[in-house]
Amino acid sequence: MTFTFRTVDPLKDGELLHSWVTHPKAAFWMMQDAKLEDVERAYMEIAADEHHHALLGLRDGEPAFLMEKYDPAHRELVGLYEPRPGDVGMHFLTPATDTPEHGFTKAVITAVMAHLFADPAVERVVVEPDVGNKPVHALNEAVGFVAEREIDKPEKRALLSFCTREQFEKAVTA
Repeated sequence: MTFTFRTVDPLKDGELLHSWVTHPKAAFWMMQDAKLEDVERAYMEIAADEHHHALLGLRDGEPAFLMEKYDPAHRELVGLYEPRPGDVGMHFLTPATDTPEHGFTKAVITAVMAHLFADPAVERVVVEPDVGNKPVHALNEAVGFVAEREIDKPEKRALLSFCTREQFEKAVTA
């Protein structure tokens, strides 16, 4: 599977993102009760933030998933761990579907990681999924993440995990 990426347009993509983030299967995205305007506002804030970026992953030119990258020294994890130069934080969301495709989500996280590591300044990817999100823990491990410890964020108990470029390359070529 080949994916491309483009920046989210909060108004143009708002309805699509709203349908994705409010779906019951996206419970860990914590936007279940969001209205369209809430989603548009959230992504307008991200668009205006120099330390946080939202991208749509495209498959054959069509939106297929959402990816966010952020600077953990300035967003999400401030004060919760000691960031290193070259760290980038990441979230991704594959939308719910009535026709699941075997291997799709793993292909998405692999593409997301390859996209992040395409930037030579990125040395390590940091994630902080909900401790209860076992499917994402397994996906993260499959692309090289190593869990470090549980942390308390304002909105959740999270599993702080890291993946270096070398760990990613070893995991996806194994």
